[in-house]
Amino acid sequence: MQPSDTRASAPAPDAAAAPAPDDRHRPGGRDFRRANLALFAAGIATFVLLYSTQGLLPVLSADLDLTPGQASWTASAATLGLALGLLPASALSDRYGRTAVMTASVLAASALAVALPFAPGLTTLVALRALQGAALAGLPATAMAYLAEEIHPSALASAMGLYVAGNSIGGMGGRLLSGWTSAALGWRWGLAASAALALLAALAFRLLIPAARHFTPAPVDARALARTVGRHLRNPLLVRLYALGLLFMAVFGAVYNTAGYRLIAAPFHLPESVAASIFAIYLVGTGTSAAAGRLSARLGRRGALYVSIGVTAAGLLLSLADSLACALLGLVLITAGFFAGHATASSAVGRTATEGRAQASALYLIAYYLGNSLGGTLGADAYHATGWPGAATVGLTAMALAAAVTLYATRQAHTARRSAPAVRA
Repeated sequence: MQPSDTRASAPAPDAAAAPAPDDRHRPGGRDFRRANLALFAAGIATFVLLYSTQGLLPVLSADLDLTPGQASWTASAATLGLALGLLPASALSDRYGRTAVMTASVLAASALAVALPFAPGLTTLVALRALQGAALAGLPATAMAYLAEEIHPSALASAMGLYVAGNSIGGMGGRLLSGWTSAALGWRWGLAASAALALLAALAFRLLIPAARHFTPAPVDARALARTVGRHLRNPLLVRLYALGLLFMAVFGAVYNTAGYRLIAAPFHLPESVAASIFAIYLVGTGTSAAAGRLSARLGRRGALYVSIGVTAAGLLLSLADSLACALLGLVLITAGFFAGHATASSAVGRTATEGRAQASALYLIAYYLGNSLGGTLGADAYHATGWPGAATVGLTAMALAAAVTLYATRQAHTARRSAPAVRA
């Protein structure tokens, strides 16, 4: 090539150094709206299916002669199955694509939901719920990775907040629908109603979700997966976020697995249909999830976590009073604090992990759903032994540990800033 050809064909230095344009979805764009709506619908389907039995635990106890701890396994088995399936599902999403795995996951879980009303007893019901949780595993971790890859970083916190808001709507709608239907027609019809709602949300997800533009397929490699997981577990910030997800969800499991029992018992004696209506409080979670990004922007991540922990603990303490108003206001505060804390921690995972995002998200959700199973079972057993103070104590212990984790992170950050060398102008 002649020198003149070289000069003519070479890009200008500035052009050569210019980064490729970032075409990830930004607020205001059509695909941004479609992605948010699709993941909102996915959140609804996931939580309708995952917690379809929680709103009818007192009815299950009465019909099948179960203790609160035994009945709670119909909820805990699903979250345990989900936790165990998350890492394999995240690996499959790396190979076959985010949208394909999310679609297969929600459709398989919906198909199992159709079988639940025909379960002859507790053992079969718990087994089907565990399978349903495992089938659902492809959606939560993959959804978080999809958002981290396809949404511009400036809008990730708000998009994640809207996804978590969809979770709260699904959790509320599924529990209300199953609870009200079971109070009128029995728990089998309650489960059937949840299955129908989940199928509608799954169809909306499939029709709305934009194709992934920033996904690169990777072969399923068990050793590479283990190395990626090991790197994430050696990252102190990620480990702290995983611990916070577990602790926040332990509170939520303990409270909502037992709140229905408390409200139908002395001193409140509410009808089962009215007690099931407590899940309307999830609307508070919808608002606080969407606002978590703004709270983090104003106070910083740790500041937002301190507020979330404080609000949750205040709600637990207030709920100890034998007053219906205090019990309900306590649930409002617990719900608000939980969803704000979860949205803050989960969005931080997506920003912290620069590689292996699906696995980073999966590890967060493993901790999160293990926290639900652990807190839900411990809370139900504590309630059976000592009443509501026992369940509240499980929650307060979890929040004390969450405060300790956040305080440790704050001290580590202050130490790092003091030890950093001064930068001269």
